[in-house]
Amino acid sequence: MEQRLTIVGLGVNDLKISNHFYEEIIGWQKLPSSNDSISFFQLNGILLSLYPREKLAEDAQVPHEGSGFKAFTLAYNTRTKEEVDSLIKALENKGVTIVKQPEEVFWGGYSSYISDPDGNLWEIAFNPFLPLDEKGNAIGQE
Repeated sequence: MEQRLTIVGLGVNDLKISNHFYEEIIGWQKLPSSNDSISFFQLNGILLSLYPREKLAEDAQVPHEGSGFKAFTLAYNTRTKEEVDSLIKALENKGVTIVKQPEEVFWGGYSSYISDPDGNLWEIAFNPFLPLDEKGNAIGQE
């Protein structure tokens, strides 16, 4: 199996509310392949999809109930600490739930966490050890 990730699919409680969050609050654009049942957003080299939680669970043949920490986070890395601060302030002004204010962290970076309407955690971070290319892709180091 090739080492890659193609789509991050999030099961959402209300597709309309989640679309509003990612389009109007975050400022991303849906792809034309989106429809009333599923939304797609092009991110660097992968897609983010939003799909009703119950239908996603049904497709995977697992129960849809669940609460609390989901044991994963999504990350948006910036090029500077100042960009973290600026982005968090702008999101806070739009009513986004800030789970953790920006701060220096034990691993040498600077990070904050926000929550989307379904409680999915997004880390907004500057990592001085993980450079980004011109498109915002992480440049892995060997």
